[in-house]
Amino acid sequence: MRVLVTGHNGYVGTVLVPMLLKAGHEVVGLDSNLYQAATFGEEDAPAIPAIQRDVRDVTYEDLDGFQAILHLAGLSNDPLGDLNPALTYDINHRASVRMAQMAKELGTERFIFSSSCSNYGAGVDDWLTEESAFNPVTPYGKSKVMVEQDVAKLADDSFSPTFLRSSTAYGVSPRLRFDLVLNNLTAWAYTTGLVYLKSDGTPWRPVVHIEDMSLAFVAALHAPRELIHNEAFNVGRPEENYRIRELAEIVAETVPGSRVEFAEGASPDKRNYRVDSSKIARVLPEYKPKWTARAGAKDLYEAYQRVGLKLDEFEGPRYRRIDHIKMLMSSGRLDNALRWREAVPA
Repeated sequence: MRVLVTGHNGYVGTVLVPMLLKAGHEVVGLDSNLYQAATFGEEDAPAIPAIQRDVRDVTYEDLDGFQAILHLAGLSNDPLGDLNPALTYDINHRASVRMAQMAKELGTERFIFSSSCSNYGAGVDDWLTEESAFNPVTPYGKSKVMVEQDVAKLADDSFSPTFLRSSTAYGVSPRLRFDLVLNNLTAWAYTTGLVYLKSDGTPWRPVVHIEDMSLAFVAALHAPRELIHNEAFNVGRPEENYRIRELAEIVAETVPGSRVEFAEGASPDKRNYRVDSSKIARVLPEYKPKWTARAGAKDLYEAYQRVGLKLDEFEGPRYRRIDHIKMLMSSGRLDNALRWREAVPA
């Protein structure tokens, strides 16, 4: 297929694109490239045709001629979402729905949306399936729910949306995110010897390696239409649900000389969800995830060793998403609406 990947320069996109190319697809990227200066290690991205564009400014010409759109672009975490909630809804919700409407008008057959298990938010200790109630607690989570609800209404005989609710991601990427729990805990352990917990560690969280997350997009793209038409899938493995403190213990066992430490005043996290992801394996047989949190922590530790990661890098503006954005704004490269200023080349 001819496939458009929005957010192709992001944390997941840089891992997904090579998989799509290997599978024989013609891939075009679309990205505003906010994190071009936040590359982790040596970037070896395949050269693909790309459109540098904010998702709010996408045109019909940008979207024309694709059989499928894999929509990953957006403000990608809760701190960024909290920076300006109205902006979060503008980018994550309105722009996504507008893009889906335009794609439908142009005859795009499939629209695969990168949703999130954050939709479940303040869940319960019981297992949550795709039929469980939404209960998001952040602008980021709420924006994902709103996209699902609005894009689902567009489904018809010629337009098939699919919603991939990914577990909390982890793993090495050229645009590595350090705000994700396993990536962050392993970075603290490597740089300081402390597996630093900012919450009390009791909440449940499903986790998924970005390679397995990317595999879900490939499997959905390849699946017969009747299996994915207007369907939602929790992405991950049922056995890869952990309490945060369990992830901390895995990291402490992985990084030599490290130990778990709780931040002063560590409190419960409202986000608490244990997710049943058995549907995707049952419905999409091509989806065969292989990673575990323990293997991921080891891989992350080895990657941090290779680049000589420093504390002030992953907790500062080089890699920390919210601080990187604030740095670009304070330097005048981004305006308050997170658009590149025309006078400054992106």
